[in-house]
This record gives sequence, structure tokens and C-alpha cells, in this order.
Amino acid sequence: MFEVVNREKLENFVAIGGLVVLQFIYAGNSVFLGYLLSLGFNSFSLAILNSIATFIVLSPAAFYFERTKWPKKFSLKLLILLFVISLSGTTIFQTCMMKGIALTSPAIATAMPNLAPGVIFIIAWIVRLEKIDFSCTYSRIKILGTLFCVVGALAMSLLQNTSPKQVPETEATSSAPVSQFNQQRILGCAYLMAAVLGLSINVVMQAAALVELPAPISLCAVTSLIGASLTAMLQLLRYHTIDFGLQILGVRGLIGLSVLGGTVAGVCFSFGGWALARKGPVTVSMFSPIGTVLSVILSLITLGDMISLGR
Repeated sequence: MFEVVNREKLENFVAIGGLVVLQFIYAGNSVFLGYLLSLGFNSFSLAILNSIATFIVLSPAAFYFERTKWPKKFSLKLLILLFVISLSGTTIFQTCMMKGIALTSPAIATAMPNLAPGVIFIIAWIVRLEKIDFSCTYSRIKILGTLFCVVGALAMSLLQNTSPKQVPETEATSSAPVSQFNQQRILGCAYLMAAVLGLSINVVMQAAALVELPAPISLCAVTSLIGASLTAMLQLLRYHTIDFGLQILGVRGLIGLSVLGGTVAGVCFSFGGWALARKGPVTVSMFSPIGTVLSVILSLITLGDMISLGR
């Protein structure tokens, strides 16, 4: 009995500690993506490279550790879940998130996903992955935490100063303060909202898929490959070409970037899948505010962004 209790405590500690570490990684990744996009990288190309590298990095580990957990026959339900996870996680979430980062800032890009716990909570409740019991303290805390995440995300997005760092005095006096929201920021927030919706669907569908395929590394690998294929088809339809940015970094730089991105994404997604199977989608998503704070600090240090309230 004591062994079971100790194992459960250790599992809780690893899950919570790992989810906090993930937020550090997500914050650094958001700032780094902002830098790459400023160099001229295409969001579709980055998503494709990242997904292909994730598949290559994770496939050996999935085969070695989880091949005994693979189902002998894939049901129609599992195939649909794999397609939805791939579409929402790579094609929608990653590409829209990168577009949003390019049009807004890394800080806002990590703030908007704080809306995800609310959306995830609703979706998980609809598909009966989460149960609501208002007489239970744990359920009330979950709902309260979700509301804090949503309010925090909205506050950060609305109160961020949209004006440039240095505005000429004549321009400042002549322009009428009708609205601080410019077209670029509105479009960027729209992309981020689409990314939040994709992330929410992805998290809930992962939790459902892990019931039939209890192999998080394998799930991440196969959905990365499918997602890369879907994103490549979308890029071909829109731009009639696939540009990986060879002229920006060169072959060696591109390979290094892909391996780094694939390794980081693979480890994060695999651990996230493991935590999803044990703690549920809502608990996992409630750690995202940590990433927001870290992203603001990193943006201040590395990119020189200003931290100020909008006026």
C-alpha cells in the first residue's frame, strides 16, 4: 500500500515539475520563432520542417519502447482521431501560432493560449472526458483556475501597448487617439485565436486517442508525419511551391534547426501526452500562464521589447 502511495506521489511530482519545465521551453521556443520569422522564414515551412524532424527523432524511440502497445488493427475511430490531431496540432496550431507571432509579439502569442483551458474545459465536458460536480472542491478550483487563465489572457492582449517604442512628436500630436488596435494586430490576434482553437481540439483529441493507442511517443510521431503532409499540401495549394529558407540559413543551418526543433517538440509533445493520460486535458492546460510570464521576460531580455500597459 505504501509503495502505491509513494509511486502516486512521485508521479504527481514528475507531472507537475515536468509541466512547469515545459512552460520554460515553450516560452523560449516562442521567442526563438519570433526571431526566425523576422528573418523571413515562412510559417508553413517552419511547421513542415519541425514536424518532419519530430517524426525522424521520435520514430526509433517509439519502435523500441512502444511497439508492443501498438494496436494490431486501427479502428475507424482511431484513424479519424489521428487525422484530427494532425490537422489541429500542426496545420492549424503551429502555422496560425507562427503567423500570430509574426504579426503581434511572442509575449501576446504565449498569452492567448491561456484561453485554451476554458475552451478545453468545455470541449472535454462535452465529450465527457471531464466531469463537473459543483459540490466538489476540486471541480470548483478547476473552474476558478480556468476563469483566471481566460481573464489573464484577455487582459494581457488588451492592455499591451501597441504603439512603437519611439514616436515622433509631430506624429503623436497629429494622430487622433481613436483606437490603439491596428489592422496588423487584429489580424495577428485572429490567427492566435485560431491557434487556440486548434490547440484545444488537439489536446482533447489526444486524450481520447491515448485510450485506444496508449503510446504517447508513437502518437506524437505518426501525427507529426501526417501533419507535415497536410501542411505541405496546403502550402502547395496556396503558394504553388515549398520554400524551406535555404537562402537564409543554408543547408547546415537548416539541418541543425530541424534537428533541434524536432528534438524539443518530440520531447515536449511526448511528455505532454504522458501527462494528458494521467492528469487530464484541463490540468495540463492550466500551467500555460507560467509560459506567458516567462515569454515576456525573455522578450524583454533578448528582443528588447517594452513591458508597459496600453493607453
